[in-house]
Amino acid sequence: MTLTLARLNTMPADEAAQHFLACCGSSRWVEDMIARRPFDSLEQMLSASDAVWRTTGPRDWNEAFAHHPRIGERQAATHVSAAARAWSAGEQSAAQGASTRAALAQANQAYEERFGRIYLVCAAGRSGEELLADIAARMNNPPDKELAIAVEEQRKIIMLRLTSLIG
Repeated sequence: MTLTLARLNTMPADEAAQHFLACCGSSRWVEDMIARRPFDSLEQMLSASDAVWRTTGPRDWNEAFAHHPRIGERQAATHVSAAARAWSAGEQSAAQGASTRAALAQANQAYEERFGRIYLVCAAGRSGEELLADIAARMNNPPDKELAIAVEEQRKIIMLRLTSLIG
């Protein structure tokens, strides 16, 4: 789904919210992005997104994380739009082989047991092997460092999706 910036700026707030929600599952982030419209450029919108994301906290992060399927899976824990499902599928396309999915399922389970949330990574352009190596390396992180990494990965996903949204 690609929109023009002019259309995103002028559409009703509830319609814009659905587009922003496909980019990030944090309702606070969505509300703040709607309030910051209109944007003069994609760069201004991306800058606003970064500024808004920096003001979020653990509740917002967990809400955003819940809108992602586990790496190697197709279904998020929370209902998401068709656009969000399509973006996730494209971002995770390298993790779709049966053996890769099985290895990722085991790694996801271990990660969730250790950190209490899904493993979040900006998977676009990364192979299944790269994702498996990344999750293995991140398992050794202290919880606070790992949360900071997940928050940064979510920020990268937001940027990628906003750029795709406006194209």
